[in-house]
Amino acid sequence: MDMQEMDNAPRSPTRRYWRKLWSDVRKDWDLYIALIPGVAFLLLFKYTPMYGVVIAFQDFNIFNGISDSPWVGLDHFARLFQSSKFAQVFWNTLIISVLKIVLLFPLPILLAILMNELTKMWFKRPVQTIIYMPHFLSWVIVSGLFIDLLSINGGLVNRMIEWFGGEPIKFFLDNSVFRWLLVGTAGWKEAGWGTIVYLAALSSIDPQLYEAAKMDGANKFRQIWHITLPGLVPVILLMFILRLGHMLEAGTEQILVMYNPVVYNVSDVIGTYVYRTGLGEQNYSFSAAVGLFESVVGFILIMSGNYISRRALNRGIW
Repeated sequence: MDMQEMDNAPRSPTRRYWRKLWSDVRKDWDLYIALIPGVAFLLLFKYTPMYGVVIAFQDFNIFNGISDSPWVGLDHFARLFQSSKFAQVFWNTLIISVLKIVLLFPLPILLAILMNELTKMWFKRPVQTIIYMPHFLSWVIVSGLFIDLLSINGGLVNRMIEWFGGEPIKFFLDNSVFRWLLVGTAGWKEAGWGTIVYLAALSSIDPQLYEAAKMDGANKFRQIWHITLPGLVPVILLMFILRLGHMLEAGTEQILVMYNPVVYNVSDVIGTYVYRTGLGEQNYSFSAAVGLFESVVGFILIMSGNYISRRALNRGIW
């Protein structure tokens, strides 16, 4: 085969891929340079620590290190699934996560639709700022704020309840109330911030669709139902599938600063359990096994959610 025939011969898919990639890099080299910090961050803080997962299969000793700690195989996972304490913790995690998904996931969508209907910018901008602000407060501050408001001794809310003739409610000490308190405070803090993605999606909907609907006699409710919500479906699916991957987190940081031993039975979740067993009892291998279990379940939920979405709605993340 001469040189001309070799040049005209079909190239392998791998070779074509690398040639196209190199062509793209030369064309948009400045964008690829801007990508370097993000990739470095992922490699350094997301992928490199994965090596530490091996301690879930060891009897890890902090003085011996990972390389010299003895291997115990799946012993920690067996202990995990045989523990009655973990069964309660897992159940609490599911309940709190499901409550937050059912009650809080639709809230940013509703707020975004309402915000989109506001036409007076002098009113819309201050409202956006007000509902965004709680997101930037740490859970320590939010916890202190609600402890002052809901305290049984002089809290504003309990004062109002007593003023109307009711009995004070022990919001932070009552097992039947504390889960709802977690859901309510999480909604107050994050619902406004969650509207950003949906407002961006709403801005991409063609305004001419609304004009056509008005000419056909559609009221606001029908415009929202037939134009706004269908335009949000791809983003809603994306956010819901991603939310499934974090289902077993259940707001660990929030619960750590708000719960107490009185409400452990209804509020102790996987994250707080790992925190106590890992740092409190210095049982690093067992806490790593619990964390790995949580990650695997999150991965399965994301894959399952995307598969179901693909089969039912022909839409998904990939």
